Amino acid sequence: MRLPVVLSVAALLAAACGTQQAAHPVGHPPAKSTQAAEVRLAGEGRFGAPATGGPAIAYDGKLVPRGASARVTAVSGAVLATSTVVVEGFLPDRTYGVHLHVNPCGADPEAAGPHYRHVHTHASADNEVWLDFTTDSEGAATATSRQDWAFPPGKAPRSMVIHAQRTKATGAKAGTAGPRVACVTLGEG
Repeated sequence: MRLPVVLSVAALLAAACGTQQAAHPVGHPPAKSTQAAEVRLAGEGRFGAPATGGPAIAYDGKLVPRGASARVTAVSGAVLATSTVVVEGFLPDRTYGVHLHVNPCGADPEAAGPHYRHVHTHASADNEVWLDFTTDSEGAATATSRQDWAFPPGKAPRSMVIHAQRTKATGAKAGTAGPRVACVTLGEG
């Protein structure tokens, strides 16, 4: 499943006024389009042996049991982005940290690159997409995050990474969530 990405109202107003939008994702210049385009992102898969290929990769078989599955969607409109993750078969009654990242998954957990950020500033739930979840007694969970900014077309997140711990929300380690235990590659569609 793939989710839509749409230019923000600020980008459209900036284009209409002949100015550039100041905020943009890490490593990406501001969008130059003058038309809003919907972008949909999606990824899903069942986790097999650690670091297997495909759209879903498990790096830690103890925290992401074989057969566990994840489905992620991200839809971006003119001024809002909504991302959702649904998991099944994970460890019961456990909290995981989850973020959207800039690169697709790879055999190396670091291949997904850094967290996707709306602007180059600090790590926070307002500037990144955090989808932390706590599983129920069956190992299932759903988490949704809404941002008041949009993913620029062609510059959207490329993966969702599941981390071993809840995301630290404040302090010097804000945005960290421990080792990367699984990854799902996102595609546009």
